Amino acid sequence: MKQFCAYIRVSTVKQGEKGVSLQEQRAAIERYAQHNNLTITQWFEERETAAKRGRPLFNQMLKLLRHGKVDGVVIHKIDRSARNLKDWADLGELIDAGVEVHFANESLDLHSRGGRLSADIQAVIAADYVRNLREEIRKGFYGRLKQGLYPLPAPLGYLDKGKGQAKEPDPAKAPLVRKTFELYASRRFNLEELVEEIYRFGLRNRKGRQVSLNGLSVMLNNPFYRGLIRLRRSDEIFRGIHQPIVSQYLFDRVQDLLHNRTHTKSVKHAFVFRRLLKCATCSYSLIGERQRGHVYYRCHTNSCPRTSIREESADAEVENQLAQLQLSPEEETYVRDLVTKLKVNWEQEREVQAAAISLHLSQLQSKLDRLTDAYIDRVIDKDTFERRKTGMLMEQKGLEEKLAELKAGGATILNRLSQFLERARSAYSLYKRSLEEEKRDLVESITSNRRVGGKKLDLTLSLPFLDVAKRPKSTNGGPCENRTRISRMQTGCSTTKLTALAPLPHFLTGGGGEI
Repeated sequence: MKQFCAYIRVSTVKQGEKGVSLQEQRAAIERYAQHNNLTITQWFEERETAAKRGRPLFNQMLKLLRHGKVDGVVIHKIDRSARNLKDWADLGELIDAGVEVHFANESLDLHSRGGRLSADIQAVIAADYVRNLREEIRKGFYGRLKQGLYPLPAPLGYLDKGKGQAKEPDPAKAPLVRKTFELYASRRFNLEELVEEIYRFGLRNRKGRQVSLNGLSVMLNNPFYRGLIRLRRSDEIFRGIHQPIVSQYLFDRVQDLLHNRTHTKSVKHAFVFRRLLKCATCSYSLIGERQRGHVYYRCHTNSCPRTSIREESADAEVENQLAQLQLSPEEETYVRDLVTKLKVNWEQEREVQAAAISLHLSQLQSKLDRLTDAYIDRVIDKDTFERRKTGMLMEQKGLEEKLAELKAGGATILNRLSQFLERARSAYSLYKRSLEEEKRDLVESITSNRRVGGKKLDLTLSLPFLDVAKRPKSTNGGPCENRTRISRMQTGCSTTKLTALAPLPHFLTGGGGEI
């Protein structure tokens, strides 16, 4: 008696677990085998799409048929066996070699010209159906992306809310994801250490297990947390309508750290200026080393053997720069009056700034439209288009954040101003009494351009701290000669004026950097 195998298939694992298609296919094949006196000795049950080749069970079945270990195969329908033409060609070779191929749902004589032609036509129709289905799915997929929706499972920290709905931050995991970004931005952890740290404070993956090193890297590189959608395979960027978990500044800072030093070595010595000072000649970081009771930072390249500075000298230069941020009693009074006046006039100021940001957004959208037109007209290539579009979308998201903050109310921005002024005022005394790691964080956040030439440190304060340090002073008791809008708010000054606060409108909208 001839022995046959049977092949049944569904397109997805979910269909195989919850659907009834497999059972129906099996029942139809059993009825066909019983009616035609065929003995089924082996079943092949596949839960993979046939649109792509490489189905393991289908290939295993073909191998058995080629080696003559079974006499033939019974399949439910032609489209269950071959929805791509290469698989149908493989079956055709077996039919030509005398292998019996039966379809339970089609009464076809595959050894006759008419039956084979009919089967070929059905196979071509099935392949065309798959191509059309793939195109429609792709069209719908990109349609969702252009609406700002992410049609794939939500990343860690977000919840799926159903089809056509934006992902929402997970109340339990979103704060932990934000903390993960903050911890890496602090430069206190490399990726391997951060994996252990986030597990310790409770962040788990979707299976309730520890987030892997690769999973952590994917998360920190994913602009979805910033409010953008990126397709990893094509590297395309789309604007999302979901609520971001991290700010633009925090995300950009993490990207800078990831790109510059993804694998950070553990710190053996807690030197205050480790990895903060650079050689003015070759731009390499100076290496800290302890010799005869003192810490020296040296350049270890052959071209710069004399670049070296003692830690006490660097420390004195930092203190000298921070001392310029201290405010006199008169300046303290001026600052308090300024903040009070800003609060009184904030509504008008907020409207002016919101209008400026809205105009910038409108101009940016026009640039995006022109960029898209240039790509459609093939004036620029796809790589150039994606690179420029990504930059514009990132800028657009940043402006929208500032606009939303303005519309939400002035308290947040005025609080930032107050916090900045307090930090600037107390930076010197805080540095004097801080521990090494706290000093490092303070120096890194307030200073820039930390370059050593010979034995001298060239240090610059970051904006807007630099504006405060370089404030002009008047000691003649007369009014300050500052024509800016903010200085006109003042009612007079006795001995000094903090005219560095003139650029504060720029700072209030985020132009001066994050505090």
